[in-house]
Order: sequence, then structure tokens, then C-alpha cells
Amino acid sequence: MKDGNNKRKLEFKLNHNIKFIGEVLKEVIKYVKANKKEYLEELKDYLRIPSISTLKSHQSAINKCSKFVASKLKDAGMESVKIYPTDGHPLVYAEWMKAPGKPTVLIYGHYDVQPVDPLNLWKSDPFEPVIKGGKIWARGADDNKGQNFVHIKSVEAILKIKGELPVNVKFLIEGEEEIGSSNLEKFIKKNKKLLKCDTVLISDTSMYAPGIPTINYGLRGLCYMEVELTGPNRDLHSGSFGGGIANPINELAKLISKLQDKNGKITIPDFYKDVKALTKKERENYKKLNFSDAELMKEYGVKELKGEKGYSTQERFSGRPSLDCNGIVGGFIGDGAKTVLPSKASTKISMRLVPNQDPNKIAKLFEKYVKSITPRSVKIKVTAHHGGLPIVMPLDDEAIEAAANAVSKAFGKETVYTREGGSIPIVVEFSKQLKAPVVLMGLGLETDNIHSPNEHFPIKNFELGILSSIYFLDEYSKTEV
Repeated sequence: MKDGNNKRKLEFKLNHNIKFIGEVLKEVIKYVKANKKEYLEELKDYLRIPSISTLKSHQSAINKCSKFVASKLKDAGMESVKIYPTDGHPLVYAEWMKAPGKPTVLIYGHYDVQPVDPLNLWKSDPFEPVIKGGKIWARGADDNKGQNFVHIKSVEAILKIKGELPVNVKFLIEGEEEIGSSNLEKFIKKNKKLLKCDTVLISDTSMYAPGIPTINYGLRGLCYMEVELTGPNRDLHSGSFGGGIANPINELAKLISKLQDKNGKITIPDFYKDVKALTKKERENYKKLNFSDAELMKEYGVKELKGEKGYSTQERFSGRPSLDCNGIVGGFIGDGAKTVLPSKASTKISMRLVPNQDPNKIAKLFEKYVKSITPRSVKIKVTAHHGGLPIVMPLDDEAIEAAANAVSKAFGKETVYTREGGSIPIVVEFSKQLKAPVVLMGLGLETDNIHSPNEHFPIKNFELGILSSIYFLDEYSKTEV
């Protein structure tokens, strides 16, 4: 009888705690809704800073932006806020470590942005945010200021109402993502103890579709190459020498055409040797997305889609390797005509990779193959620029499950799982160096014009993103460590 009374007391205590947690969450959410206009004004201030990482002329703006991020983390209630100088642009770090026995979340983002060129295509000043049509328009609105600011505000809201976080939280926000994150990689390797965590949370990817909560569980890798062909030792008159001396542009075009066959298969020997095939579950998951080829063609003004035979468009975009010529340079490209047989021609080619492909191995295979198909009439130079490993996270990981539940609660719909076609090399570095799963909680949309003129971010996604982050911290606090 005594044991029964104790059991009832325990059940009452548990139910009371659950109710208490629920009431606190309601108050936090109420606080967020009451302050959303202020949050947007703060985001505008963030977006006004022209923190273009690739331009040396913007170094003062980069420094200003790192200080802005640090100040917002302090205002949010984060502790040990510090700006770390690097050989390039500074990193901003902060932590709140007062939840003993609870997991630790490392939240990553970047405050640097892409250049704005061509400026004449912008409908408004890229660094003077405008709210129009339910979106905020500015460079960095989506990539990545809007998305990382979501998490700063979520932590702030919880601390303002509850005075403590349900988990331990660390922030790491860098200023070099748009130029390769080379100094961040060094920082991670040297500061594993400082950055130790149970999961890394990143919002720097896209949702599958407007209003559809999405968890990205995989990214393709990258192998980026350049090929230069040289024919004669100087440009020649195409009338006098055409047809008798090899034209590097002609030969380069032939070379590029031999990199894929009629079925969209990459022809480099052993290219597919290490490719990890899509599982049955993954292919079923792609089908559940109900992707529309017709809508895609309409959106981008094409009449036909091309790709590897035997795979759906979505599978081609993110689950299979690809090869694309990103640019060709050679000869005369000015106004009017110049009958020249050029001395040189070059191309840059990107190959997106999937597990278990290695970019260094692929680079060697690529170089060997293109040299083998290049005629003696031209000289060839092959340069490997950079690469990144692909990654796929297990869908049954507790952090990913917590994130899926969180975004589903915030957006009011069932979460879908996708793999991204692009590459974020630092994700692999986080996973490898910190031995922690990475959660990709994308809040942007493919149509947000990141890296292009008129970048924007839906205000609804900004607001629901804050709620998603709050729900995630609450959900993940239930994880045992």
C-alpha cells in the first residue's frame, strides 16, 4: 500500500513538471510573438553591415559585424562571449553551460555574405533592408544572417522568461564561410575541448517547399577542377592558320563532350567505384516528396530535364554524383568580330560527390582521364582547386529526431527529410573533429535568391524559425547523455 502511494506521488510530480515545462514554453512563445517587430528591426541592423568576406575593402565592415554578433549574444544572456582573431576574419564564440547532466548543443552560423554584383539588377539597396510581400530583402537575409539570428533570439527568449536554458548551448559564428572557412577548420582542430558538444545545429540550408518543415540529412561533396589547353604559342589569324593548327577551344569542347555519355553517366573510369547506392528507404522517401518535374521546368524556363538515366530528378539533384562545366574562357569575346585562332582555352568543372567518394581520389581520376583523351596537337594543364567530402547523417539519431519534432510543432505540418545537392565542407569537419552528429535545420527557400541579386527571406520563416529553435532546445533536453 505504501509503495502504491509513493508511485502515485511520483506520477503526480512528473505530471506537474510536464505541466510546468509546458506553461513556461507558452510564456516563451508569447514573449517571442510580442517582440517579433523588435526582432525584425534588429535583423535589419545586422543586414545593414556590408560584411562581404571576399573583398579586402570591406574588412572594417567584417570587424564591425563580428562585434555586432558578439553584442547580440551578450544581450541574449550568453556568457564567455569572445571574438577570436584568425589569419583571416574573426570568429565569434559564446556559451551558456549551466545545465548539468543535460546535452550540449553547438549552434553554428556565418555573418559574412556574398558580393552584390551585378548591382544594377537589385530592386533595392542590398544593404538597406526592405520589407515587402511578406519578405525581408537584403544581401544576407537568408544566407546566413536571417537564419543564424533565429537561434540567437530563441536563446534570448528562453533566458528572458525562464532564466535558464533546458540544455547547454554554445555558439560559433564565423566570417569566412563564403570563402571556404579555412581558418575555421584550423580553429576546430585546435579547440576541440572548447567546442565539445553532443550535436551541432546549423540553419544554412533550404526547406523542401514553402511551409514544409524540412530536415536535411545529407550533403554532396565537391571536387573542383580546371583544365587549360594550349595550342600555338600565340594567337593566330583564323583565315591564315585555321584548319591546319589545332584550335584549343575546339579541342576543349570535344574534351568536355566526352565527360558524359548519352545516358548522363560520367565517363571517367572508376568514377562510380566507391559510390554508396541509395537505399530502398531513401528512394521511397524521395517518392514521398511528390516532386513535380513540370513545375521545375516552368520555374526555370526549360523544356526538358536531363540527367543520369534510371533516377528521378530529386535523386539526381542530391543522391547521385554530377559533373558540370562552370565556365569556359578563350579567344575573342568582345563586341563585334575578330577572326582569331586562340593560343589558349580553359574551363572550370565541378563534380558533386556522394558517399563514399573522396575528392582527392576523384581529382586524380579526372586528371588521368582528361589527359588520356587530349590530342598531342595541344598541351594540357590540369589544376585541382578545392574539394569537400560528402556526408549523410543517420535519420534515427536523437538530435535529428528532436529537430524533426521541433520544426513540425512550429510549422504545424509533418517534417520531410531531404538531402542537399550542394556542399558545406565545414559540416564534415564538425562531424569528424567533434565526433558529433550535425542537424541541418534549413529555414530558407530555394527561391530566396541567395548569392544572386534581390536575396530575400520570408518573415514567416524567420518567426517560425525562432519557435523551431525553442522547441528543439526543449525536445533535445529530454535526451540522455
